[in-house]
Amino acid sequence: MAALGRQVSGWYQLIPLTWARIARRTPRLGGQERTPASWMRKLTTASLGEGLEGLPCAESKKRVQGPECRPHLPQCRLEKQSAPVHGGSLEREEVFSFLLDMGFSAVHANELLTLQPGTRPQQLLAIVSELILLGVNPEPVYVALKKSPQLLKLPVMQMKQRSSYLRKLGLGEGKLRRVLHCCPEILTMRPRDIAGTVRVLREKCLFTVQQVTEILHRCPYVLREDPSELEYKFQYAYFRMGVKHADVVKTDFLQYSITKTRQRHTFLERLGRYQTPDKKGQTQVPNPLLRDILRVSEAEFLARTACSSAEEFEVFKKLLAREEEDESENHVPADGSASEDEGEGEGEGEGQL
Repeated sequence: MAALGRQVSGWYQLIPLTWARIARRTPRLGGQERTPASWMRKLTTASLGEGLEGLPCAESKKRVQGPECRPHLPQCRLEKQSAPVHGGSLEREEVFSFLLDMGFSAVHANELLTLQPGTRPQQLLAIVSELILLGVNPEPVYVALKKSPQLLKLPVMQMKQRSSYLRKLGLGEGKLRRVLHCCPEILTMRPRDIAGTVRVLREKCLFTVQQVTEILHRCPYVLREDPSELEYKFQYAYFRMGVKHADVVKTDFLQYSITKTRQRHTFLERLGRYQTPDKKGQTQVPNPLLRDILRVSEAEFLARTACSSAEEFEVFKKLLAREEEDESENHVPADGSASEDEGEGEGEGEGQL
């Protein structure tokens, strides 16, 4: 039994306790309170090569030997004691135990370690620790990294700067979780590209700061769009459909493609089921709700909103595409080609004279 106690104590000297366990045992540590974020910063510091000395280990042999501590042993037990850490490097087994202590399952921890070939274990631990510090739970972190494994190539300082910029935009911990789940590549985008989208929403579309934050939270995909196309999409909603700013935000209007929006809106308009409101916001026919136009499937849109058949809608979409093509062909370019044609005609007339 004494030998078993020494072996268990040796395991716990190798595997530091994480902030989750320390938070549960705070009253036993001399009354000193430690926040989860502080312990996670130590994890990040260790992953950046400053050593593991500052990380908490087992309290004592007696406490480790107690039956209440045995269920918390990690599933991945080291068969032999690892060599001392040199130059700040962390071995794969140690990083694996860190991931388990953070709350990742053994399957997810193994997948993360093999997700991006060539990524050093300490780089993986640093990136994961930074995402945890942002308030993102282990499961969303795993999903985000699996969707965008290129995040593991980012320098940690660069990720910190970009996450700090997102906080300035109002994307706090809770909102950032949804953004990373839907659009994890936001952390790989250049700040000036994000700033360009924000500038269009504020200066061109005249959304308030709070509305811009809500749009980025609800529709993070707008960050991928070209700013000019995003502006046109808003103008179509505001001038052609009579949708106000608050309704654009509330209905997630900007996440839908302009093709889908134009097709369904124009189809209802020509059926006499939609009318652009006048200056007073009044219409002669009751317009359907935006959610009944855009948020439903095409079958439900035709059955409940348009009260039309799929064949009619398919014919209409082809006619609308032909109309748009004709309009683009008849559009006079602004590069002076028309004046050149006129000059050629004048030259021919002079030659005939």
